[in-house]
Amino acid sequence: MSLNVALYGGRTRRWAMTERGAGALFRDTATLRIGPSQVRWDGQTLVIDIEEESAVLPLPVRGQVRVTPMVFGQRRFRLDPSGRHVWEPLGPCARVELTCTNPKISWSGTGYLDANHGSEPLEDGFADWQWSRAHLADGSTAVMYEGQLKGGTDFGMALKIGPDGQAEVMEMPARVVLPKTLWRLDRFTRADAGYTARVRATWEDTPFYSRTALATRLWGEDVVAVHESLNMNRFATGAVQWMLPWRMPRKV
Repeated sequence: MSLNVALYGGRTRRWAMTERGAGALFRDTATLRIGPSQVRWDGQTLVIDIEEESAVLPLPVRGQVRVTPMVFGQRRFRLDPSGRHVWEPLGPCARVELTCTNPKISWSGTGYLDANHGSEPLEDGFADWQWSRAHLADGSTAVMYEGQLKGGTDFGMALKIGPDGQAEVMEMPARVVLPKTLWRLDRFTRADAGYTARVRATWEDTPFYSRTALATRLWGEDVVAVHESLNMNRFATGAVQWMLPWRMPRKV
């Protein structure tokens, strides 16, 4: 298990994702401890205490993130017909506060909290997926989730999750093909017909995964969206598996 920390922006970029064995884990009803870091729920806020070391350069990453949901999702969704993979938008709109002592930065704003869990590895269930979320002016959150299962079956949903946490299934907007990443990873998103979404920034660019900021339009509203592309077929290749320990060191 690991705690993934990704900080973007100028000279403050840090990435930490150290895999740890069972001996470094502790869990009870309110706390999950992963090595020196921990995630705990205090009744209103998810508090993430970070004490990690970045890769590839061993720089310290120390700080705290506080995620306070303003909306609680009311249901979970199966991503495959058999229900082996489940996605749950726990806090589709949340207040996020970051305070880091190393590097010394702070930030606060609107964020998002969800969870994926399943009974088999992701690479056994999916070939790829595209996901994005954007906050709307009325307090709702737009989420697009689509891709292809390992067997070749497509899946997809467009949701508008209201301030009450209820998810309304919407008609899927038009498909927009985005520029490939430097690793030649395919990216596409959804936007109102006749509108071309624009990449504002590519935060994460790896052989199998990208995380992007988009300017787009959904259901008549101009929004900034966070977008990710994941290719599990690439992830499972020998070359990528050989490279992973450089970004995801393992401590047992």
